[in-house]
Amino acid sequence: MYDRLMAGTEQAGLADMRKELLSQAHGDVLEVGAGTGVNLDYYGPAERLVLTEPEEPMVRRLRVHAQGKGGSAEVVQAPAESLPFPDGTFDTAVATLALCTVDDPDRAIGELRRVLRPGGELLFLEHVRSDDPKLAGWQDRLLPFWKRFGHGCNCNRATADSIRRAGFEIKDLTPGKLPKAPPLVRPLIRGRAVAP
Repeated sequence: MYDRLMAGTEQAGLADMRKELLSQAHGDVLEVGAGTGVNLDYYGPAERLVLTEPEEPMVRRLRVHAQGKGGSAEVVQAPAESLPFPDGTFDTAVATLALCTVDDPDRAIGELRRVLRPGGELLFLEHVRSDDPKLAGWQDRLLPFWKRFGHGCNCNRATADSIRRAGFEIKDLTPGKLPKAPPLVRPLIRGRAVAP
C-alpha cells in the first residue's frame, strides 16, 4: 500500500530527487529504513550495499525487491537506533523519508555517525518541520493524528538540527517541497553531511 500511496509523489519529482542524491553514494553503503526498497533503482555500483528495516512485513517485501534487482544487496532487520555493525564500517549512509519515523532521532543519527568511517558521508532526504511558524504550529497540533495516519511519522522534526547535534558537518543542504504531499509533510530538506 505504501508504494501505491507514494506513486504520484514519486512521479511528480521525488524519484528525481532520490536519483540525484543517491548518485553520490560510494564505497560500502548503508541505508536505514529502506522500507520496500524504492531506492534500489537509484544506486550506482557500490562495493557493498546493506539495507536495514525494522518492520518484518517491510523486510519481507524488501528482500523480494532486492532479489529481483540481482540480489547483491544485503537486507538486515534492525532499527536505526541500534545498528548491528562495528564502528567505522561504511563509507556512505543513506536516510530517505526514514528519520521521521524512528523513535529516537538523535540516537539513530548518532548510530549513523558511529558506523561511518571518518570522512564518511550521510546522504539525507527528509520531510521536516516548516520554517513558516503558522505551518509549524499546525504540524505540532496535528502531530498526534498524523502519527496514527502515517504509521509513526513525525511531521514536525527539525532533522538538520539533529544531524548537527550528532557531530556531522553539513556540506550541502537544499530546502524544497515534497511534491503532491499534504501541507503537513511538504517541507523537505536534502543534502550531504560528513562525519568527523
